[in-house]
Amino acid sequence: MVAASVGGMEFRIDSGVLTDAVAWAARVLPARSPMPVLGGLLLEAADGRLRVSGLDHEASARVEVEADTDVEGRALVLGRRLLDICKVLPRGRTGLAVEGARLSVTSGDARFGLSLLPLDDYPAPPGLPEVRGLVDGDAFAAAVGQVAVAAGRDDSLPVLTGIRLALDGTTMTLAATDRYRYAVRTLEWKPEADAPAPQDADVVVPARRLSEIARSLAGTGPARLALDGGSIGFESAGLRTTTRLLDGRLPRHDKLFALGEHALATTDLAPLTEAVKRVAVVAEGDSPVQLTFTPTALHLQAGYEDDVASQRLPAAFTGTGADPDTLTVAFNPGYLLDALTALDTPKVHFHLLGPGQRALLTDGPSAAHRHLLMSVKPLV
Repeated sequence: MVAASVGGMEFRIDSGVLTDAVAWAARVLPARSPMPVLGGLLLEAADGRLRVSGLDHEASARVEVEADTDVEGRALVLGRRLLDICKVLPRGRTGLAVEGARLSVTSGDARFGLSLLPLDDYPAPPGLPEVRGLVDGDAFAAAVGQVAVAAGRDDSLPVLTGIRLALDGTTMTLAATDRYRYAVRTLEWKPEADAPAPQDADVVVPARRLSEIARSLAGTGPARLALDGGSIGFESAGLRTTTRLLDGRLPRHDKLFALGEHALATTDLAPLTEAVKRVAVVAEGDSPVQLTFTPTALHLQAGYEDDVASQRLPAAFTGTGADPDTLTVAFNPGYLLDALTALDTPKVHFHLLGPGQRALLTDGPSAAHRHLLMSVKPLV
């Protein structure tokens, strides 16, 4: 059953570099699979480089790092077992070599042996889809993190567990909703200059996968974005990954975000976030956090009867309607904190229709990041 690596294999590498590479590729390995080889990681050593690849039916990951290659070759081993070994290796130079039907791993006085999996049964990894352009890794990671908090967790509604990624000219729009809140973030990207056709697109990517990818791209510089009808891929600084798209479309946010005439309130983000955390300790179950705005202040309150908490903060408020000088709204504290902690701005701007209606939180006049919440019944 065991097929040894092609031509043998032997290389040396720093244990930390090896651990990071194995961890990156192992993140796509399925927890369970009818095909045991899909639990494997493919190691390929050649030309002073080590390539580590993993895949399942939904995603693939590949990373290339520097290594001292003594004997070029390929080997397939259980990925999670190799990762467990890497995590306990002594720091320093580590040697890996195929010895018969096993892969030996030696670091300092520690030595491990892993059985090889059959290479002939391992599926060919998918190629990168059509490259559409470039996006900055740091900006993309931040943007995905800001909208992912609003993605659904209910697998019975798969499309709501995704993040919409839309390309329109040089603007990328990321959006997510679980039907109770809706987060949208826009950022710039750079389409391929010599593309034969416009690079506009509108797809839904699994939020968990896209979040993992985005975190890995942070600090890597420009990343190539690749896309076709069924999958999306990214490549940057030796990392390459693909994942299948979700079927369906998210509900459009355009009309939801068009509030018409509304009240506007502004306050400092960090103090508000801390205040919500503070008063929410008495908000049990479905109990909301109430925000009462006046022209110069914001009063927070939570709890009922004897268990109550409150705090006052400076704020600016411009109201509308019959009572333009005060407005009280209330929110689920968890949803409100998710929205506040996702913002990256000194001040938060509340666009308010009134109690029990939609409320839009933005990062300022540009509104590159918008987070829609439904307010709930205020405290009695």
